Amino acid sequence: MKVFTTINKKINTDKTIVVVLILTLLLIGLMLNSHRWQAIPDAIEAPLSEALPDFTSITQVAERKQAFFDYLRPFIRQENQRIRYDKAFLASIESDIGKIGDHHRSPHRKLQRLAKRYRVEATNPDETIEALKLRIDVIPESLVLVQAANESAWGTSRFAKQANNLFGQWCYTKGCGLVPKSRAANAKHEVRRFDSPQASIVSYMRNLNTHSAYRDFRIIRHQLRNNGQKLTGTRLADGLEQYSERRGEYVEELKTMIRHNNLE
Repeated sequence: MKVFTTINKKINTDKTIVVVLILTLLLIGLMLNSHRWQAIPDAIEAPLSEALPDFTSITQVAERKQAFFDYLRPFIRQENQRIRYDKAFLASIESDIGKIGDHHRSPHRKLQRLAKRYRVEATNPDETIEALKLRIDVIPESLVLVQAANESAWGTSRFAKQANNLFGQWCYTKGCGLVPKSRAANAKHEVRRFDSPQASIVSYMRNLNTHSAYRDFRIIRHQLRNNGQKLTGTRLADGLEQYSERRGEYVEELKTMIRHNNLE
């Protein structure tokens, strides 16, 4: 009897282990499936104590430029990766809506959340998806780097050092940033203050992907994608005439900076 009792105990123990393993695998599967459906959250900003490096202390111009580019690249790549995730997320939503139609609300709710994130007025699913395809795409690293360099004087401007603002972005609430010394008497804008340089990059990239002023930028990018052509900073710079009052001159300056610094 002792032998059979021992055997039964062993069988019961083995069954328990198997059940635990199955439940664990099911749980992991559910977690992975859930993760597939979650749009990636906003970029986590760097700690408030993070300050822009003192690029003025680097006396050699070439060395200062390289240090500036090297500092920005990880942040740019992180945000572009986030955008790629959102793009894949949109594709999965479109696929599921195509399979189950309007009989299931889950993918439609996810589509609405993504539309809100990219400031698209959610109408019918097809129009919303097409509008999002125009907005959710990466921005060439070369373009981000030269705009940051141009707007912040290679990280040495007052706005860069005191407000972590690398792209000259404005805000319109009193106290939201720094008042430009050359601001007209009747103007209300300020140069926005950011908690970190990384936050400035995230805001700038979202601005290009959502603001109505840069629709031409997004259309050029979309056309390049549809034609199977590479997205480059020099090609996409043509869509940024609205970024500066200097219009075409500003665009040509960005292109020259990209070529001069061998960024493509």
